[in-house]
Amino acid sequence: MHLGAGDLPLFCPRPDAPLWARHPRVYLDVTTTGEVVCPYCSAHYLFAGEAPKHH
Repeated sequence: MHLGAGDLPLFCPRPDAPLWARHPRVYLDVTTTGEVVCPYCSAHYLFAGEAPKHH
């Protein structure tokens, strides 16, 4: 899933996730390397654009 600055802070599962894909909410740091994988569901997130200065 491609994300931008407006999607930060990044958490999984996302609000639009189907009920079967729900798990405890975890916050993920996608700004350090530009990508991250959720440890629960293996969803792959990619960050596009410039990170806000406060992150």
